[in-house]
Amino acid sequence: MAQSADFPPHLPIQPTPFIGREKEVDAVHHLFLREDVRLVTLTGPGGVGKTRMALHVAEQLRAHFADGVWFVSLAPISDPDLVIPTIAQTLGLWEAGERSLLEQLQVFLRERQVLLLLDNFEQVVRAAMHVANLLTICSHLKVLVTSREVLHVRAECEFTVPKLSLPDPKRLPDLVSLSQYEAVALFIQRAQAARPEFQVTNANAPVVAEICVRLDGLPLAVELAATRIKLLPLRALLTRLGQRLQLLTSSARDVPAHQQTLRNTIQWSYDLLDAQEQQLFCRLSVFVSGCTLEAVEAISAALGNATLPVLDGVVSLIDKNLLQQTAQEGEEIRLLMLETIREYGWEALAERQEREAIQAAHAAYYLALAEEAERALGGPQQLLWLERLEREYDNLHAALHWLRLQGSRVEGGGEAAEQALRLETALSWFWIMRGYQNDGRRRPRPLFLDLEEALSAQEAEPMSPSTEAWQSPAPPARGTPPAPAGLTGREVEVLRLIAQGWTDAQIAEHLVISPRTVNHHTTSLYSKLGVSSRAAATRYALEHHLL
Repeated sequence: MAQSADFPPHLPIQPTPFIGREKEVDAVHHLFLREDVRLVTLTGPGGVGKTRMALHVAEQLRAHFADGVWFVSLAPISDPDLVIPTIAQTLGLWEAGERSLLEQLQVFLRERQVLLLLDNFEQVVRAAMHVANLLTICSHLKVLVTSREVLHVRAECEFTVPKLSLPDPKRLPDLVSLSQYEAVALFIQRAQAARPEFQVTNANAPVVAEICVRLDGLPLAVELAATRIKLLPLRALLTRLGQRLQLLTSSARDVPAHQQTLRNTIQWSYDLLDAQEQQLFCRLSVFVSGCTLEAVEAISAALGNATLPVLDGVVSLIDKNLLQQTAQEGEEIRLLMLETIREYGWEALAERQEREAIQAAHAAYYLALAEEAERALGGPQQLLWLERLEREYDNLHAALHWLRLQGSRVEGGGEAAEQALRLETALSWFWIMRGYQNDGRRRPRPLFLDLEEALSAQEAEPMSPSTEAWQSPAPPARGTPPAPAGLTGREVEVLRLIAQGWTDAQIAEHLVISPRTVNHHTTSLYSKLGVSSRAAATRYALEHHLL
C-alpha cells in the first residue's frame, strides 16, 4: 500500500527560520543514509533545540523515504503503553477486527520505507523496547527520536545536540563575525521580532554577547530573553539574568506548556527523576563550574541519607542530560551542570531545606583540599597542584565566600570565621604564584570587624601563628621596613625564594647548598617569625617588603 509522491506532508511547519547547526544536521543526515543505522536519538537538555533540529533533518530526508516522514508527538502522554497507539493514530490506523493495534502497525510498516520522528520520548522511555521490536520486524523502517534521556537499546545511535556556538566576551570579533555565532544570530532574530529596529552595534555588542554566554547558548533561553527587550534595555536584561528562571517566560499561545517558561522546561526533566536522583541533582547544584566525582562522593558521604550509590546516580543524571562530563587529555573527568539548570537545582535545594548543610560540607571539603595543596605546593608535584587549584578556583572562591558570611554572624560564627582564615592562609601561596593576591584581601568588612570578639564568644582556640599573620594589618606604605625578626642573611635569602614559589630542591641548587641545609634554614626562620607554613612565611615577606 505505497503512498503517492504527492502525499500530504506529515511534518509541522515551523514559524521561524532554522538557525545554525549545519555540521550537526549534516552529520545526522549522513547517519540515516547508512544502511546499518536505523535508530538515531537526538539527546540533550531541555531547551537545547532537539525538536527543531530533528524536524530540519527530517525535512531534508523526505526524498529518501518513499512512504513518508511522520512526526509523532509524545509530549501529551506519560504512559509507555500509549506509545504504540499514538504512533498508530498518527499513521491513521485504528483497531479493527481480531488484529491488535500493534499487529496492524507492524503489517502497515513491514514493507514501507518510512521515517518516524518520535518527539519527547523521555517520559515514556520504558517504551523503548516497543520501538526496538518494530525495527526488528519492519526492515525498511527508520526512526529518529528526540529525548532528554537515551533509550538504551542495542540499535540506538546517540547524537548529542550541542548548545549554540558562543563568542568569547573578552575577545569580541567585528560585528559581522559576531553575528555569525549561532546564539547571537538567534538573539538578533528574535529581538527584531519584538523590536524591528533592534540592531547590534559596537556599543551594545559586549552586552549581547554576555547575555548569550550567561544563558549557556540554550536556544529556548536565548529566545525568551530576546523577547524581553521589548520592555527592558539590554543592560537591564543582563542584570536581571541573576533571576533568569523568573525572567524568562513566554506568552506565546502556540508553544507547548513545558516550553513556555525556562522553569517549566527544567521542571519537566526534574519530575522524571526518582526521589534519590532528585536529591543528588539538588546537591550537585552547590558546585560552581563543575567538580570531580571524588568531590561529589566526599560530600555525599559527609551528608549521608542517600541510598543511591553516587556513581550510579551520576551516570543516570548524565544519561538524562542534567549533568555533563568533560575531560582534557591527562586530566580527570569533571562533572558540569549548565548554569541555567544549576539555578533550578539551587532553588530546589532551598525548598528541601538542605542548603546550609550542603554548603558546610562543600566548604569543609574544599578547605581540606586547599590545606592538602598548601603542603604539596612546596614539593615535586607543585605544577599538578597549581593546575588542580586553578580548576577548582570557583569552588574555592564560593567556599570562602560562604565561610566569610557565616563567620560574620554575631552568634555562632566563630568556627566559620576560623575556617575562613584557614582557607585564606592555605590559598595564599597559590594566589601569589598566580597573581591573585587581591582575592585574599577582598574580605567583607563584617567578618573581620570584630573577629576576635566572635572567636572569643565561641570559646575558640587561640588562632594559629599563620592565621594571625593573615589577620594582622599590612605595614604602612611609607617609612623604613621593620627589621626581619633577627633573621640571618642566608635565612632572608631562603625566605625570599620561598615567597617566590621555589621548592626546597630549587633553593638548594640556586644557593649551592644541600636540601638538608635548606630545611634547617626554613625551620629556623619559621621559628623566628612565629609561622608554620610557606603561605604565612610568604605573607611575612610581602608585608615586610623583602621581595
